Amino acid sequence: MHNLVIIVLFGALLCALHECLECPSGCGCVADTRTVKCVSKDLRAIPQDIPGYTRNVIITGNHIFRIGSETFQDLKNVTTIILSNNRITEVASHSFSTLSYLRSLDMSCNHLALIHPEALMIPGSPLKELNLSRSLYNYTSLTDLTTALRWGGLGGLLSLDLSGNRLVFLPPGMFSHLPSLQHLLLGNNSLASVYNGTFFGLRRLELLDLTRNSFRMFGSDALGELERLVQAPRILLSHNPYVCTCEIQDFAVWLKSSRAQVGDAEALTCASPWEFQDRPLQGLGVQVIGCHVTSPPLVGIRDEVDNLSLQTSYVLLGLVLGFVGMVFLFVLYLNRQGIKKWVVETRDACHEVLEGYQHRYETDTDPRREYLSKDVRVEEMPPTNGSFGQAHSDNRLSQLPTDTCLVQISSDTQVKPGSISVDL
Repeated sequence: MHNLVIIVLFGALLCALHECLECPSGCGCVADTRTVKCVSKDLRAIPQDIPGYTRNVIITGNHIFRIGSETFQDLKNVTTIILSNNRITEVASHSFSTLSYLRSLDMSCNHLALIHPEALMIPGSPLKELNLSRSLYNYTSLTDLTTALRWGGLGGLLSLDLSGNRLVFLPPGMFSHLPSLQHLLLGNNSLASVYNGTFFGLRRLELLDLTRNSFRMFGSDALGELERLVQAPRILLSHNPYVCTCEIQDFAVWLKSSRAQVGDAEALTCASPWEFQDRPLQGLGVQVIGCHVTSPPLVGIRDEVDNLSLQTSYVLLGLVLGFVGMVFLFVLYLNRQGIKKWVVETRDACHEVLEGYQHRYETDTDPRREYLSKDVRVEEMPPTNGSFGQAHSDNRLSQLPTDTCLVQISSDTQVKPGSISVDL
């Protein structure tokens, strides 16, 4: 019996030594918990010689930039993976699809810029906890994550941590494919408003953390969304810069009358204006803030009076313009004879001017005037050369138009060149 115990202990020791020999270089392995730890080892990739019996993988503080489908291909027994603070920028398609027992995934404190739509897809939806706090690089990463949550088949996810990602907006329906989600952590972001459909589909939510954001107030849409989470026993809204003016009175009333359970209602305080700084919201009323109950009716009456005054002004303006028009028409009627005489005189004057233009046009276009505009010269013929002069004169007369009027001048009459002119 004693020998048997020794043999069993020796076999266990050999087994432990064998398992320790399988531990990746530079990493630590714990056989009892089947854990592999590679902390701050300046690794550039996930070690490929991790023992197959491993259930917990803790790899943090390294320089691993990408997680691919081949990274955890042979680790079918893993239930927990912690990959925080590794500067991971990309998660490829089906990176964890072979991990059918994976229940917890921690990728916090990374620089995720590219998340494939099927990066989180695992058959059977075994994943229960997903930690992506301080890991999204920009708004594109949020869009990729929204698609991954929709296509990842994470129907069994119970906890999602998105705190510390500088989020300013949550797409409507972002969590609609997480029907089993119980804990949603959105603290330490830059959220300033909640819109319709933001928390659609979260029927089993038990904890909603909206602390340390940029909420100044909650409008009707936001209050409607929070009111739908009546099954959540804890809604955390503290450490937001609430502005305690008239616009916050709906939120103050909601805190007192809502069925939703605000777990830190006593910690909700005003950030501004300065006279209400650090004052609890629960102690504020419409009279304390300065928004009296009778103010809305008075404002409505004042608006109606302003509208009535504006309408009266338009009516008076119309009456004045109508009176001026009537006076103008009456003056025209009294001076109708003078106006008629002026019109006739103006018409006659225009007619005379047009006749003058027509006469000048007809005169300028007469072909005979064009011929007579040339210089007419009558040359005196010497008596000794009468035949030549007669012939030359007959030749010039033959060149005149047939309708030209000829004047006979006696031989003893002297005619100077250019002294004869004929008016048509």
